[in-house]
Amino acid sequence: MKKGDVVIGKVRSVAFPNKGIAEVCMPAEKTGNADGVLKSTDAVLEAGDAVSVNTCVDDEKTDGGKANTVSVKVRVKGVLPGQTVKMRIKKMHHGSPEGILLDVVEPASVEVPSDCPHFDICGGCSYRTLPYEEQLRLKEEQVINLLKPVVEGKTVSDFSAKDSETGSGICFDDIYEGINPSPEQYGYRNKMEFSFGDEYKDGPLSLGLHKRGSMYDIVPVTDCRIVDEDYRAILKFTLEFFKERNIPYFHKTQHTGYLRHLLVRKSKKYGEILVALITRGMNPGDGVSDPFSDKLSMGFDEKALLSDYAAGLQNLSLSGILVGIVHTVNDSVADVVKDDGSEVLFGRSYIREELLGLEFKISQFSFFQTNSLGAEVLYGKVREFLFGQDTITGNEDLSKPDLIYDLYSGTGTIAQLLAPVAKKVVGVEIVEEAVEAAKENAARNGLKNCDFIAGDVLKVLDDLAEKPEFIILDPPRDGIHPKALPKILSYGVEKMVYVSCKPTSLARDLEIFMANEYFPRRICTVDMFPGTGHVETVVLLSQQKPDDHIEIEIDLDEIDATRAETKATYEEIRNWVQEMYGFHVTNLNIAQVKQKHGIIERENYNKPKSENSKQPGCPEEKVKAIEDALRYFQMI
Repeated sequence: MKKGDVVIGKVRSVAFPNKGIAEVCMPAEKTGNADGVLKSTDAVLEAGDAVSVNTCVDDEKTDGGKANTVSVKVRVKGVLPGQTVKMRIKKMHHGSPEGILLDVVEPASVEVPSDCPHFDICGGCSYRTLPYEEQLRLKEEQVINLLKPVVEGKTVSDFSAKDSETGSGICFDDIYEGINPSPEQYGYRNKMEFSFGDEYKDGPLSLGLHKRGSMYDIVPVTDCRIVDEDYRAILKFTLEFFKERNIPYFHKTQHTGYLRHLLVRKSKKYGEILVALITRGMNPGDGVSDPFSDKLSMGFDEKALLSDYAAGLQNLSLSGILVGIVHTVNDSVADVVKDDGSEVLFGRSYIREELLGLEFKISQFSFFQTNSLGAEVLYGKVREFLFGQDTITGNEDLSKPDLIYDLYSGTGTIAQLLAPVAKKVVGVEIVEEAVEAAKENAARNGLKNCDFIAGDVLKVLDDLAEKPEFIILDPPRDGIHPKALPKILSYGVEKMVYVSCKPTSLARDLEIFMANEYFPRRICTVDMFPGTGHVETVVLLSQQKPDDHIEIEIDLDEIDATRAETKATYEEIRNWVQEMYGFHVTNLNIAQVKQKHGIIERENYNKPKSENSKQPGCPEEKVKAIEDALRYFQMI
C-alpha cells in the first residue's frame, strides 16, 4: 500500500473527535513498499486466528502457515462505524496509512437517510444519518473509551512512592452517570455564522457554510436543520438581495470584494433576532486594493444599499422578533469574523436570553453557548455536582460557600448562576469584551456578589491570594494551561467541577489532577450539538489524601511542548497561511512565533549555527498571519 492507492475498507471504530479506523483486506504481496516487503505495522492474520464478518478471509494458506490476505488499518476522517468506504491513501504516517474519504460504498446497518438535503456536501453535521439514540450511544462510547482507562481502579497509592491504605480503587461505572440528551434535536442553535463566496470557482454568489473538505467553496444551506425557519428566511433573503445587485464577495486570495459574513442570533426564551452583516470597509487602507474605490463608475452607494437591505429584512415575515440589524466592518485579510467598527442600522445591537431564571444580554460577538436549552441542562449539572442537588430555584437553607472561583468564565454565565447560592463568586476571563458583558449582565440580574477580572488565568492566579471553597473550570478546547495547573492545585479546595468540550484534553488533565490527589467522584456527558460529533463532559473532583503527603513533580516544559506543538505540522501552518494570506512563511518564522506564545520547541530546533550568528526577525504581517493559523489549529 502506498500514497495514491484507492482502497475499500470497513470502518471498525470512530474515536473522538473524528478519527475513524477502516480495515482494508488486501493480498499480502500488495501491502508493502515498492519492493513488496510487508511493513511491520501491517497485521498479518495467523493461521487459526478468529475473524469477524468482512474481515480478511482466505482458505488457502501460504507454506508459512499465514493467510494470503492481510488486514491493514487505515485512518480516515468523516466516517461512521459499520460503513464500507472507498478511500485514497493520502500519506504514510509513522508506517500507518492515512486515507481521504472518497465515497461511502455501503452505509452502516443503523444509518437512516439524512433529513437534510445538504448533508452530502456540507461539512457541518457528520452524524446526521444516525438515529438520535445512536448518536448518543456513539458519543458516550467515545468519552468512556477516553476516560475509563485513565480513571478505572486508580487510588492515591498509584501515584505515590509509598503504599497507602486508601481502599479499593475507583470503579468508573459507579461514578459515570450517563449522557444527557439535548432538549431539542432540530433548530436548537441560537447563533449561526454564514460565509459569502461561490459554490464553485467563478460561480455565482453563494451564502452558507463551507463545503466539506474545502476552505473556499460555499454551500447555500437554505434548508439547514439545526436552525429554525427564521434563520433560513434571513439567509435566503440576504443571498437574493445581494445577488440581484451584483455585489461581489470578499476574495480571500485576491483581497478584493465587499461581502464577508452574515451572523444571525435568536434567543430561545424571548424569540429576539439580531442580524449582523459583516463586510469589507469602503476604505480598507493597508495597501489592499479596493474594488469600489471608484464608487460612481461601479454604481455602488453603500449607504443606500445598506438602508435598502435593512428595510427588506424588516419586511420579512418571521416567527421571532427582529430587534436589531448591525453593519460591521472587517478589514482583516484573514477569514475570521472580526469587528473593525460597527453601526446599528435598525433597533439595537444585542438580544436578550434567559437561562435558569437569569437574563443575559448577548451582542454579535459575545461568547454564549449556542444551544440555550442544552446550556440549562449543562449548567444545572454543574450546580448539582457542586452542591449535591439541582439548585435551579435556589435554597435559602443551603450553607453558602464564602468564595467560588469561576476560571475561564467567558461572559460569566456559570458565575452568575452560582451567585444566588454563594456569598461571593470571582470569574476570570482573558477576553475583555466578555468580562465587560459579564459585569453588565450581573448588574442586569441584580447580582452584587460577582466580581469579574480580565486577564489570563495563568497570570491572574498569582494575584488571587484568597482561598476559595470551590473552583469551577470551563477551559477552552485545549484544556487548562499546564503551568496554571499547579497554581489551581495549590489552593487545596475541597471540590472542583471541570466542564470540558474536548474529552481528549480532559483525559490528559485528569491524570495530573489524580496525581495530585484530586479524584473524580461524578462524571456525566451532555449533548449540546445533535447531529455533530461534539459533546460536553462534566466532572466533579474532590480531594483524597493518604496519611503521608506525597509531593508530585510535573514536568511542565514537556507537557507544554507536546500539547500545542503537535496540533499542526509546520507544513500545515505554511499551507494555511499561503491559502489565507497569499504569501509564504518559513519554518523559522513559525518557530519564532510559537516561541513567542510559549510553545516550546525541541532543543536545538532552528538555533543559529554559532553563538554570534544573528537570526532575522519575523515581519509583523507574517507574525499576525502565523498567529491566526495557530488560533485556527487551536494551538493558542
